[in-house]
Amino acid sequence: MGEIIGSATQGGFFSDGFASGLGIDGGVILTTGAASDAVGPNSSGATSVNSGTGGDADLAAIAGISTMNANVLQFDFVSDTGDLFFNYIFASEEYSEFVDSNFNDPFALFVDGQNIALAPDGNEVAINNVNCGNPAGAAGPNCAFFNDNTGGAFDIEYDGFTDVFTASILGLSAGNHTIKFAVADANDAGWDSAVFIQGSSFTSVDPMDPTPVSEPASLSLMLIGMTGLIGFSRRKNRKNA
Repeated sequence: MGEIIGSATQGGFFSDGFASGLGIDGGVILTTGAASDAVGPNSSGATSVNSGTGGDADLAAIAGISTMNANVLQFDFVSDTGDLFFNYIFASEEYSEFVDSNFNDPFALFVDGQNIALAPDGNEVAINNVNCGNPAGAAGPNCAFFNDNTGGAFDIEYDGFTDVFTASILGLSAGNHTIKFAVADANDAGWDSAVFIQGSSFTSVDPMDPTPVSEPASLSLMLIGMTGLIGFSRRKNRKNA
C-alpha cells in the first residue's frame, strides 16, 4: 500500500544532479512548494509556493513548532535482510537568514514510526541542526556537511543544502514495515524546502558496499504509480533546452 499526501506539483523526478553540484545525480524530489522551482540558477533568496497541504504532527515534533505545506510519501515494504539504507539531500530557501529561528523546516524518514534520517551528530535533519551559522560562514552544527548557495555557486534554486546523508536502520524483523518520507515548512508557509532522494539507493546493504543491489519491488512500483511526479523532469528538460 502507498500514499502521497500533498499536491501533484510538490513532487518530481530530477536528473543531472551532478552537473548542478549535488552529490546525487537523479531520483525523486519532494518539496514544500513547487518541484519545478528547484531548477537553477539561484535567482531568488525567497522562492515560495503556498501549497496549502496542512501540517504533519510527526514533523512538528521534530521542528518544535507547527508545520504546514507538508509533502509526505509513505508505503509498506517487506524486509528480507532486516537492514535498510537510503541516500538523500535536504535543501532549503530558509538558509541561512533563518538559521536559529522558529522557521525550522524539517525533513524526516520514519520507519515504523522511528525517524532514521539523522545528521552526522545524531540530531534530526532541520534548518537549525545542519548549517554554517547566520550569516553563512560562521560556525554551525554539522557545518562540514553543509553547502551554502546564497551566492549561486551551485545550479539549483535553494540557498543551501546538505551533503549526501544516508538514513539507515538495522535488525528489522521479517515481514511488513511502513516507511514515510516527510518534509514541511515550519511556523509559516513561505521559503520552500525540499529533499532529494537518490534513485536506486533504497537497499538492504550499506551503499558504501560496492555490490549492486536493486531497490525492492515495492518502491519501484510505488514510484511508477506516482504519475504526478513525472512533470518535473519534463519541465526541467524544456528549460535546459
